Amino acid sequence: MINQSSQEGFILLGFSEHPGLERILFVVVLASYLLTLVGNTFIILLSVLDPRLHSPMYFFLSNLSFLDLCFTTSFVPQMLVNLWGPNKTISFLGCSVQLFIFLSLGTTECILLTVMAFDRYVAVCQPLHYATIIHPRLCWQLVTVAWVMGLVQSVVQTPPTLRLPFCPHRQINDFLCEVPSLIRLSCADTTYNEIQLAVSSVILVVVPLTLILISYGAIARAVMRIKSAKGRRKAFGTCSSHLLVVTLFYSSVIAVYLQPKNPYAQERGKFFGLFYAVGTPSLNPLIYTLRNKEIKRAFRRLLGKGEDSREN
Repeated sequence: MINQSSQEGFILLGFSEHPGLERILFVVVLASYLLTLVGNTFIILLSVLDPRLHSPMYFFLSNLSFLDLCFTTSFVPQMLVNLWGPNKTISFLGCSVQLFIFLSLGTTECILLTVMAFDRYVAVCQPLHYATIIHPRLCWQLVTVAWVMGLVQSVVQTPPTLRLPFCPHRQINDFLCEVPSLIRLSCADTTYNEIQLAVSSVILVVVPLTLILISYGAIARAVMRIKSAKGRRKAFGTCSSHLLVVTLFYSSVIAVYLQPKNPYAQERGKFFGLFYAVGTPSLNPLIYTLRNKEIKRAFRRLLGKGEDSREN
């Protein structure tokens, strides 16, 4: 039974209409979170410890891994508590912090994936000039832009959302504090907030996705011009992991933020949101490690060094 007496915060309904499903989701979310922690920490440590991975591609990848660690940690512990027991409440402060971090890091990931697509474009289409174009200073500048844009987006959108007059029941039909769910909870006119959400979705989702597709269109043309099959496989191999991550991430984001307004779409969007928030951060390390020979070699080198040091 959900406690509906609390007026100080909100009630995250989540999947409470399916009590049997909640216990299953608890196990799935916990396993995904542990996989996210282990997998992304592994990539960060490997990128730092192995000198051969001190390249722009792995610099961006380690930033993505760090982002995913922060992203999931901002809401998964609260979600696990809500899934396990009858108490679904979250304080207003907790909801505000969750919304701010979720918006900021979600936006940062959109921009960072675009930056990574640009890196792959230069690597495949301008290989002779790659070191000149993607130099360390530019890498830091691009990553800084991604993080700053995420912060700006959160600063702009969080206050107007939290200032909305919410309905007395204060029940959020979601598993975390998100802008669309909080807008639906409001009992006042939300036209301004909906316009703001639509504009930000176009700028921060549609535009980056369009740039990524343009980059991969150019990459595909460049790969097709390579005469040897081995050369084509190698060129495609440098991009396939990122392309798969982009596909998983943006398909779920579009399903959550660009869905039509009807109860069925909102219920379906809740499951897409769960995959976007919990599934993709846990799958990213698997995609990059299983499909990336360099990371596998780096791991073997690290193990070899450990064995050598024990022998010495």
